[in-house]
Amino acid sequence: MTSIRRRTLTIILGLVIAGLLILTMVNVHDSNHEIAEVYDAQLATNARLLQGVMRMPLARQEHAQLYQAFNQALGQADPKVDGHPYESKIAFQVWDLQGNLLVHTPSAPTLTHAPQYTGFSDIDDLGKHQWRTFVLKDEQHNLLIWVGERDDVRSDLVNRIVRHTVLPNLMGSLLLMAAIWLAIGWGLKPLANLATILRGRHPGSLEPLQLAPLPSELEPMQAALNRLLGQIQDVLSRERRFIADAAHEMRTPLAVLRVHAQNVLEAHNEAQRRESLNYLIVGVDRTTRLVNQLLTIARLEPNAGLPTTRTDLVKTVRDSLVQLTPWVLSRGLELSFECSEQAYVLKTDVSAIDIALQNLVTNAVNFSPSGGQITITLQFSAKRFQLAVTDQGPGIDEAERERLFERFYSRANDQGVGLGLTIVQAVAVRLGGEIRLENISPHGLRAVMDIPLAAHNDDPATPAII
Repeated sequence: MTSIRRRTLTIILGLVIAGLLILTMVNVHDSNHEIAEVYDAQLATNARLLQGVMRMPLARQEHAQLYQAFNQALGQADPKVDGHPYESKIAFQVWDLQGNLLVHTPSAPTLTHAPQYTGFSDIDDLGKHQWRTFVLKDEQHNLLIWVGERDDVRSDLVNRIVRHTVLPNLMGSLLLMAAIWLAIGWGLKPLANLATILRGRHPGSLEPLQLAPLPSELEPMQAALNRLLGQIQDVLSRERRFIADAAHEMRTPLAVLRVHAQNVLEAHNEAQRRESLNYLIVGVDRTTRLVNQLLTIARLEPNAGLPTTRTDLVKTVRDSLVQLTPWVLSRGLELSFECSEQAYVLKTDVSAIDIALQNLVTNAVNFSPSGGQITITLQFSAKRFQLAVTDQGPGIDEAERERLFERFYSRANDQGVGLGLTIVQAVAVRLGGEIRLENISPHGLRAVMDIPLAAHNDDPATPAII
């Protein structure tokens, strides 16, 4: 069931109908009980009234005449003329204590002998009818008074009560169903308006939704949709920026590669051909680095997801440096790692730190003199850790310090594509920190990544320092 209105209506009407059925059953049960009490009281009252009449101080002959008059009067009752249909369903019988029948209504069931019990009871008239009876014994006046009433009198009254209760409830339920249907439709109208606005929007529109007046129940939905639209807009912006950057930077390398390829075709001798092929290979390598760097910086956008794992940061940095050491040594440089901690476990993006370290070391290698020293330092404090790469190069001019973080700005480095420090800055921002460049005396440059520990050590049960 996908309709909110239908589902809500089904639940509400199910509860209403179940409640009405329960109330009807309770009413019928209470009605049966109360009717039984009232009719039982009437039986007892009729028996005592008849007892009072039978106690009249008359001579024996006069008593016989009284009994005869009773029988005649009860036998002449005609409900169709001046009586009531229920008269034939109510009966009286009177015996003396010797078992002689004194008074008997024509509608009374035939009993083989006077009852031996007193009080209320239920009897069966040879399978014809069920009777509710009351027997009153008067030993002082030698009387046994029996008053009975057929059960269908009570059943008829109960059925009337049920019909008068259930039918209005049924009609009321139908009217209530229609009213609830309309009320739910009115209540869901803001949701329908929101759906109409969404259907009417242009497929390419990413503007935030503005539904007014907005019910409080729909505020989270609108906020979630606007947040989703904003995320989609950010993704599209990153894609457009990536495409623009790639198109901008790939244009020149591709043109250069074409020139080198033409030179190979137009070479006059083997030496010119090999020289052009070498240039072509260098250009391909540079273009490959450019593509890899572009893909890396696209993955490190600040709004991208942060895949974190618990790791030993010291071991992570040491493993990265092990991979870089052969290349650094091949460039005639030395590499050292300084860290005071044996192990430091925290929750962070390991691959991002590895990418930043590779770019910082690459920059240091590109600007270090032959035989120089590159030092990597990892320091921890109570609230942050610092990863620093120090070289012995010429340092930087203060005027161009900020430009070094711009995309595609390369400072006197033919092998670079101007994205290394941009990637490091993206990593630092991604981890909630910053990157700064410091000149050192007498010459050299220190690049420091300063990262807070608050967002990277959220498990107090696991100690950070081991």
